[in-house]
Amino acid sequence: MPQTEKQPINNSALLTLQEVNLSYRAKPALQNINWSVRPGEQWVCLGPNGAGKTSLANVITGQASHASGEIVRAGHLAEQGVAYVCFEQQKALCDRDKKLDDSEFRADASDPGTRIADVILEGKHPSALFEHWVDRLNIGHILQRGLRFVSTGEMRKTLLIKAILSNPALLILDSPLDGLDLSSQRELKGIIDELLHSELSLLLLCRQIEDIPAAVSNVLVIEQGSILATGPTQEILNNEHVQALMNPPFAELEDLPPPAPRTYHLPEQKIPLIVLRNVSVSYGDLQVLNKVNWTFSRAQHCCVSGPNGCGKTTLLSLITGDNHKAYGQDITLFGIRRGSGESVWDIKQKYGQLDTQLHLNYVRGMRVIEVVVSGFFDTVGLYDDWGDAQRAIAEQWLAALGLAQYTADSFDTLSFGIQRMVLLARAMVKSPIILLLDEPTLGLDGHHRKLILRAIDHIAAESDTQIIFVSHSAGDMPACINQRLSFEAAEHGFTVAVQETLT
Repeated sequence: MPQTEKQPINNSALLTLQEVNLSYRAKPALQNINWSVRPGEQWVCLGPNGAGKTSLANVITGQASHASGEIVRAGHLAEQGVAYVCFEQQKALCDRDKKLDDSEFRADASDPGTRIADVILEGKHPSALFEHWVDRLNIGHILQRGLRFVSTGEMRKTLLIKAILSNPALLILDSPLDGLDLSSQRELKGIIDELLHSELSLLLLCRQIEDIPAAVSNVLVIEQGSILATGPTQEILNNEHVQALMNPPFAELEDLPPPAPRTYHLPEQKIPLIVLRNVSVSYGDLQVLNKVNWTFSRAQHCCVSGPNGCGKTTLLSLITGDNHKAYGQDITLFGIRRGSGESVWDIKQKYGQLDTQLHLNYVRGMRVIEVVVSGFFDTVGLYDDWGDAQRAIAEQWLAALGLAQYTADSFDTLSFGIQRMVLLARAMVKSPIILLLDEPTLGLDGHHRKLILRAIDHIAAESDTQIIFVSHSAGDMPACINQRLSFEAAEHGFTVAVQETLT
């Protein structure tokens, strides 16, 4: 049953929220929340992107200091506090590290940044418990690496260890399996199950029903900032209103707009767009790629997969011109040997890109139409003059992806899932020959995950844009994929195996 009426404060509860309300820029994020957590209870907060799960976590942790209503933290929760592992925490650490980057003033033009060990220990000496969790989550090999040089999944493990070592009374995990390869997901599921059977109270924020662990005793369902239902897990999951919330209908997709004019010439059809021959990459003593061979030809759509830290991001940086390690290697992009005079921007104009880092770092305070138009200029933000023609194409792309209703909205006010769809429209406005998608479903609920995969297939079927899709999960692969590039461990670093014509 939905919990909508104010309840008397339960003195035995660790946490009690009474008539809690929260707004951002006059837009309600939480409304009349009445809820409590008792000792021994383990909870999941379930809801789609934008439902209010993160806002609830911010209230519990005290980060949303402007919330109204009564928030009572009692017992050992008042003494030991709350630890919170989330996407935003990773963004804050990356932003801080970027501000401290002094590579332009160093003789070697390289700043390693904040080490993973320092993120976890915060100046303390390593303990036996630290060594235990580092071993359990298998991150010993990255402890001396800067946080800018680890994968999303490795950063997620880092933050989890940091949270556990803080000895909280309540641990909040926001979509903890996001960004992890299948092996790491299995590993983390086992660890979460252990934690659920420990004295530590857990609150998991989940975007889809299938992510709820069997050991969770209670579920809180949030819809548009209000409690839809709360109670024992099976009772809530059998609720028809909950089922309807988590499986909404899809908006209709419209025809794609005509291709925008391209200011560059492509090689003839028989010449591949990307060719790598025996490409190897090392950073100091660390070999990341080992004799990689890959040919990406016309009409192909490739899925790039592999475990956390295998070198997927390094591979992508080689083909987008961002990695200086491409020089002196046998890499041909769009018919031109790398290093033969083309600029980075000559390469970048042929790509549309969407990745988690772009989403985390995108300039705030912009309207949706401005975000999409910025794709014409390949800028994170909009700093150039733009006109009616560009506006028209941007509006057509929003309509094509079922987003026309958001055109005039502030990007900040949209749910995480809709923001990701807007950034997909941004990547497509200039009609790139290659759409490069690095974990595009990361952070999305089941509905928006299906929504973006459907949009990618729509683009592949109705345009000449080719897809390079990076993902840890084979289940997230769009139907258009007809080539698979899989990273495999070699004696030193990783190499790749290429499988053609998937059916």
